[in-house]
Amino acid sequence: MTCFPKCVNIENDDVRPPRLHWTLCALGLALLLARAGGAARQAEPAPRFPNVLVITIDTLRADRLSGYGYRRATSPHLDRLLAGGARFTQARTVEPLTNPAICSLWTSLYPHEHGGTRNGLRMRPELPSLSGILGRRGYRTAAFVGNWTLKDRISGLGEHFGRYDEVFTRKRWLGLFKGEADARDLTDTALGWLREHRARERRPFLLWVHYVEPHAPYRLHERFAGRLGIAPAAANRGDRYDSEIAFVDEQVGRLLAVIGEDPRLAANTLVVFTADHGESLGEHGYWGHGRNLYEPGLRIPFGISWPGRLRPAAIDAPAVTLDVAPTVLGLVGLPVPAGFRGFDWAPVLQGRAAPPRDRVTLHQAHKGAVLSAQETQGARRRGLLAVAVISAGRKEIFGLSERDLHLFDLGRDPRESRNLAGGAGAIVSGGRPSERLLMSLADVDRGLVASDRLGPAELDPEQVQALRALGYVE
Repeated sequence: MTCFPKCVNIENDDVRPPRLHWTLCALGLALLLARAGGAARQAEPAPRFPNVLVITIDTLRADRLSGYGYRRATSPHLDRLLAGGARFTQARTVEPLTNPAICSLWTSLYPHEHGGTRNGLRMRPELPSLSGILGRRGYRTAAFVGNWTLKDRISGLGEHFGRYDEVFTRKRWLGLFKGEADARDLTDTALGWLREHRARERRPFLLWVHYVEPHAPYRLHERFAGRLGIAPAAANRGDRYDSEIAFVDEQVGRLLAVIGEDPRLAANTLVVFTADHGESLGEHGYWGHGRNLYEPGLRIPFGISWPGRLRPAAIDAPAVTLDVAPTVLGLVGLPVPAGFRGFDWAPVLQGRAAPPRDRVTLHQAHKGAVLSAQETQGARRRGLLAVAVISAGRKEIFGLSERDLHLFDLGRDPRESRNLAGGAGAIVSGGRPSERLLMSLADVDRGLVASDRLGPAELDPEQVQALRALGYVE
């Protein structure tokens, strides 16, 4: 800058610089500072790791979301999320029960491996997990859960997060006790943490929010009745279930809106959305989840969105909840532990590989809650109800109590109405499990025997009451 010699005459103290010269000096200095600041902003490196937002919804069937073709507009906010990224059309849980399913999601281990096979049974301590790995890489990790079965004391999940909030603020179960939160409370709490994080932290975050709706008792949310075509006075259980989905969808939309209102935050946030399991709504004569391995309890929505990084796509190859952890690690550029059982979809989502077409998936069902320390003695092995394998569109289920075999061609018989193995007593009458299913049964049994060496659960009367009220009883 050359204005200083022109503005000041150092040889004559009586000569004052013209006002115009000072003005030009100031403008020049401001211009240089602005350019320097702009250059600094342009040179600011992009964050090494993206933020990760994991949204899980309890008891949510894929086929009741409008984004999966349902006739009712139950889920406009989730539909937009799914349409903006990879949507898996053949996703299933490995276990249709909350505690084992969620533990499997974070550890990428099967229930018989992590040990939390039933509600009320903690998983093994100090297991590798997605949240633990990201925490060690500098992420600030937080979880907000509204389902009683996910309390740290009875699940063991808390050790995997820097902050683990159990949000139990409402009496969803007929006003009996504060057993859960509703979606409004969870979104409010999560947004409060997110705003605080953004105000004082520069490091990336992992935020997990687990919503309870549409878990039973399926309350009717009349605000959505008109949109869904429901007559409130005549609403049945299926109608109420749909209104619960509309309610939680609205609250998820609030959370996503805060992410989306900041373009930089949105572009640097990887969003995973899925469910812990589905729900049987009368199919096979059953309402609820956890007791069998039919499709209504296994099929779940699953989507991954990352604006500008993942192209919208519908993936028809089989996926399971075990895949969440390795896929997130693959997408953020971190190595996947060798012990993780799930599949890393990152190369597929990034266009570097084709989806696997010959994948075999394993699924298992266990009895409900363990309500006392005495029941935990051998509770894992004694609690196994059924094991299934799915391969090339064919599902094989072996039920331990009746020793019955079921075989379904899911492509031709998606409602599982025709048992190709012959039904109950099939082993005696000639039908035999495949070698693959027998090997899976043996692996599960060995894992359950080893897991039963874990210490007994310690449940207080309030926890026992909550688990009974939630229907998690043998």
